[in-house]
Amino acid sequence: MESYKKLLLANKAWAEEKLKIRPDYFARQAETQTPGFLWIGCSDSRVPSEDITGTEPGELFVHRNIANMVVHTDFSMLSVLQYAVEALKVKHAIVCGHYNCGGVKHAMTRHDLGLIDNWLRHLKDVYLIHQSQIDSIADPQARWDRLVEINVTEQVQNLAKTSIIQRAWHREQQPTLHGWVYDLRTGYLKELALMAPDAKIDDIYRFQSSGMTRVSVLSQKLVEQRTAVLIP
Repeated sequence: MESYKKLLLANKAWAEEKLKIRPDYFARQAETQTPGFLWIGCSDSRVPSEDITGTEPGELFVHRNIANMVVHTDFSMLSVLQYAVEALKVKHAIVCGHYNCGGVKHAMTRHDLGLIDNWLRHLKDVYLIHQSQIDSIADPQARWDRLVEINVTEQVQNLAKTSIIQRAWHREQQPTLHGWVYDLRTGYLKELALMAPDAKIDDIYRFQSSGMTRVSVLSQKLVEQRTAVLIP
């Protein structure tokens, strides 16, 4: 049997199993979607977002790319972000990386991989900023793991710098931003970072737009006090 036909057979078995549990399972899902979470993850086939979080179809709005990057010129990611935040009103946006990420590993080398080098350039910039810390780690695997973690926290910061998130923070006081990493070796997720609405970011990245609702004096004080919470 052709390998792709196994996928079709597995789909049929899965659909039939869902219908046995709830006859209107698919009819209800076809009407609308109300996910509470936006998931920005890596394209790696070993990191199935719904499986590792125990969620059902309709609970996660998912965007995946190489090395779970949040790049301010990536219109695919920005379109997903805007729809998730402004139309679906997600309450949480999660950037999830994973250990043993091939994209992260290649970003630490000088190998010529072709077109993907242009994408990994963003990751190389992250590595360069933190190079002294990463290179001080003797064990190669630990260095790799550390860059995976740093990349996640950097991408959470990049999310907070987008006008899409800042508008939502001013208007809706959501979503909360999260940085997680998935350990392929254990199956567990690890929390790395959390940014509540109006978390403090560098002033140069903070928009002052007429389209953004003015925050109250109390909210302004909270902005000054809050910062990204890095979880050890």
